[in-house]
Amino acid sequence: MKVKTILLAEDNPNDAELMLKALKDFNLVNEIVVANDGVEALEYLRSQGRFSNRKPGNPAVILLDIKMPRMDGLEVLHEIRHDQALRLIPVVMLTSSREDQDLFTSYSLGVNAYVVKPVDFMQFMEAVRQLSIFWAILNEVPDSN
Repeated sequence: MKVKTILLAEDNPNDAELMLKALKDFNLVNEIVVANDGVEALEYLRSQGRFSNRKPGNPAVILLDIKMPRMDGLEVLHEIRHDQALRLIPVVMLTSSREDQDLFTSYSLGVNAYVVKPVDFMQFMEAVRQLSIFWAILNEVPDSN
């Protein structure tokens, strides 16, 4: 079984660090790539900028924050769903936004799941564990190569 990368697009360094710790604590073998905003996420997906020499292939899943500088998660999701090479990648909005409009827009643009980040540390760790087991291990996606 080929182990695929997880792309985490998160501008908050504390949230990114917590997510990386949670994934490490659950012994997930997938490589985790962190993009600091939406522009970097698309650069990774399109093998541009600092990611121009990355290994080919799409990630198993994209964990995408909504509120980010330069390009927000909704704009990134729109770009992904309109790019033939990227459109089938599972995208999970992992966000602190409980705004109905963000939820509605995310699903209208084709998000696969919308998860509000729990404030409680243990609940956050459990949410990450469940997300990682399903999206990185159990979920099957078409081969992008």
